[in-house]
Amino acid sequence: MLGKVRPDFIHLQNDYEVRAVSRLRDKVEAAGVQHYLPNADTIENCVDKEKSYRIWQAAGIKVAKTRLLHTPEDLRKAFNEYGDTVWVRAIEGAAGRGALPADNYEFAKIWIDRYKGWGEFTASELLTKDTVTWLSIWYHGELVVAQTRRRLSWNFGNRTLSGVTGITGVGETCSDETVDRISLDAILAIDAKPHGIFAVDMTYDSKGIPNPTEINIGRFFTTHYFFTKAGLNLPKIYCDIALDGNFPVLEKRINPLPDGLIWIRGMDVEPVLRTRAELEAMTVKRP
Repeated sequence: MLGKVRPDFIHLQNDYEVRAVSRLRDKVEAAGVQHYLPNADTIENCVDKEKSYRIWQAAGIKVAKTRLLHTPEDLRKAFNEYGDTVWVRAIEGAAGRGALPADNYEFAKIWIDRYKGWGEFTASELLTKDTVTWLSIWYHGELVVAQTRRRLSWNFGNRTLSGVTGITGVGETCSDETVDRISLDAILAIDAKPHGIFAVDMTYDSKGIPNPTEINIGRFFTTHYFFTKAGLNLPKIYCDIALDGNFPVLEKRINPLPDGLIWIRGMDVEPVLRTRAELEAMTVKRP
């Protein structure tokens, strides 16, 4: 491909493609193609969620207890250790690939058999349904900008057994110092000198503590246009840095957008940006 076409810059929006290009970075760079990727080990450790978990656990970061499932006996141990319901998922892939809140050992075993997932699935203690994501851009160890978004719903969640689809239906800007701190800890545990895009996905436990579950590495999440529409154009910031070495001038590096901006998405309709106050004003209050 590089023999026929030589782009000036390459960016990927898929975990597998990010990893594939990372593994070919010597050839990409030799062809004169620029990229804005973290180092290779960082990408490998983030694309594989089980590797991320082990790093966070060793660093003392609060994460859901997790077991890699090599055999059905490992699954049995997960149920014995984590409770009546465990969260099963593939260690690689997006959009909730292979995710299942399993309250039945036999069904969970059939599920993993169906995916041929032994050695490639984990079982974890079940967290709550509340999630938050901290999307950030870094430059050789320096944080450029970060913005937090909580997810209020998934689109088409009722079409899956897990309730997870990877398609955010409603998201809201928010800020929380605990989320900021845990996100920074999670990133720096993976990479002491972060470079490029790091999007930390977290799920709250029963005590209200956000637990990192994965880092979407080297790419934006699918609702980044939410932030652009709200006034924080992260893809432009990313390209300005990568192509021209121009950095943004921001009053705040962390959560520059106001809280309470809500992004509503659906099928075959344009997304809508509203404030929480606007939505509350539209709510019909019945006597």
